Amino acid sequence: MRAAVVHLDESCLGNGREGANPGGAGGLIEIRGGGPSGPVERRDFWLHAPATTNNRMALAGAIAALQLMAGKGARLRVLMVSDSEYLVKGMREWVPGWKSRGWKRKGGEIENLMLWQQLDDSSTLHEAQWTWVRGHQGHPKNEYANDLAVRAAKEQTTSEGLVASGYAEWLAARRSKGQYVEYDPDAGFTALERDLAEGKRFALAE
Repeated sequence: MRAAVVHLDESCLGNGREGANPGGAGGLIEIRGGGPSGPVERRDFWLHAPATTNNRMALAGAIAALQLMAGKGARLRVLMVSDSEYLVKGMREWVPGWKSRGWKRKGGEIENLMLWQQLDDSSTLHEAQWTWVRGHQGHPKNEYANDLAVRAAKEQTTSEGLVASGYAEWLAARRSKGQYVEYDPDAGFTALERDLAEGKRFALAE
């Protein structure tokens, strides 16, 4: 089974304020092409909503990633990396309990229930794990996903499925400003790919 790593982020302009707050989500998908020694291939996606919240966009972005990767019937071993504790803790800790109680929680109704159910269904398309990374702490792939999400929110645009990634150009621009000069994005993916292939169970936060 091929391995993929997905870096997700979300944005909501004016999150929590009254009124319609536009939002976006974005993701960078990494997978190896052309066999075990092939190059690392990257694809982007993004989506928007005219009135939403950060939490809803985190769920919507994860749903989109899982479904887009399964578009041609592919089943992958996937690591989903997000700075949304709501998303990661939800999939790792809350959803199993909710399902065992018939999609109910002890403290009342489940917020964003339909999205959680869609995400749970979408996660069965792959062998998926979830891990959290602290946002805005200089993690280049998380920062790139954040830029995709913010742009989608501001411009209110959605990609036409998975598209050629702009990550290489984004990274080159950052390096020209002295950022991420020593960072090797392919080595980072290769290490996670190896862990996935060996059946590693990832911690809540990596």
